[in-house]
Amino acid sequence: MAAYVDSYYRDTQRVSLSNTEPLHGTHRADVCVVGGGVTGSAAALHLAERGYRVKLLEAQRIGWGASGRSGGQIMPGFGTDLKVIANAVGTAGAQQAWEMSREAVRLTAELVERHDIPCDLKWGAVHAALKPRHLREFQAWQREMAEVYGYHGLHWLDREALHERVRSNAYIGGLHEPEAGHLHPLNYTLGVAAAAQRAGAEIHEGSAVTGLERGSPARVTTAEGRVDADFVVLAGNAYLGGDLEPALRGRIMPVSNYIIATEPLTEHQVANTLPYDDAVSDANFVLDYYRLSADRRLLYGGQVSYNGREPRRLRERMEAKLARVFPVLEGIHVTHRWGGRVGITLNRAPHFGRVGSNVYFAQGYSGQGMALAGLAGRLLAEAIGGQAERFDLLSRLRHQRFPGGERLRTPLLVLATNFYRMRDLI
Repeated sequence: MAAYVDSYYRDTQRVSLSNTEPLHGTHRADVCVVGGGVTGSAAALHLAERGYRVKLLEAQRIGWGASGRSGGQIMPGFGTDLKVIANAVGTAGAQQAWEMSREAVRLTAELVERHDIPCDLKWGAVHAALKPRHLREFQAWQREMAEVYGYHGLHWLDREALHERVRSNAYIGGLHEPEAGHLHPLNYTLGVAAAAQRAGAEIHEGSAVTGLERGSPARVTTAEGRVDADFVVLAGNAYLGGDLEPALRGRIMPVSNYIIATEPLTEHQVANTLPYDDAVSDANFVLDYYRLSADRRLLYGGQVSYNGREPRRLRERMEAKLARVFPVLEGIHVTHRWGGRVGITLNRAPHFGRVGSNVYFAQGYSGQGMALAGLAGRLLAEAIGGQAERFDLLSRLRHQRFPGGERLRTPLLVLATNFYRMRDLI
């Protein structure tokens, strides 16, 4: 996939890094971080603030992967139902994990404020129901979150109340979540990386890792350099590949997702789409999501591809969806279209853990990574610093390999997803 084909985020980049030349020669570090998305950049920041000598190696550019291409939604929770987490770590463990996900949202806001990151952070999100089944599911979710997790941040919206916030006749009700929000993901990722540099971390772009040798120290190699480090953090997620660390092979599946951006909306169009500037996602399994940018473009996402190739007639299909949800935008000019890989796990829970004693990883956020990845950076720094209890809680979530191996896992996933696509129509 090309790096930033017509990316609105790249065209509105406002954060620059200092020297990030490729790695050359042999180097020694306390920690070598592989991957320059939110996970890697946040890990580098938190580790450098603790006094560690950190080298971060990024194959392309900081924010080149999902962190710099996503829908930019910042939400508490996980890509899976909390029951999945409770089944693995118990109700008390799931309650702790839930509160950690809320901490992830607060940490995002803290980093934005503390490091003055110009990423247009806004608050408010709507979970929109398309059919009565979704309303029943939302009611059960709201009740469970209040009774089991003590969370009262999901506010019920009947059809009229939802229409006040989302001016579309496509929805019949939903939930408003003031604690969630949205931001410019590339500027945020770059802002965290710039903060890591100021804290002392050294970043090398254009430095694809070609080999990892476990040991004490571990050895990380690139085409033109090498880092020997006491600890290694693998933060490549969907772009890491299975050859670097075989123990992780098959645990996540890269899925491509796509977003379009319209030309800036008029005042009339804003008033008749998202007058409260909420982030919105619907309740389908293969969901659509959208929000306004700072310059009032509608950023609309939701198409997926499992083979890395852009779906046929992508632009036309997304424009048609947009017009169905917001007839006032029919015929509006689409200025940008881009995509990126999201790392999903089989159970949609995040995948944290260690390989041996000194190689750590965090991946598989399953579409819920913009906030969680920042928390992962904090938890990785805690664990390397000897305070591993919170990291270990999430490491207890067991992850199976996708069935079918390298050749058949994609067709099997497509088959399973098609079942849910059909269910979305019911």
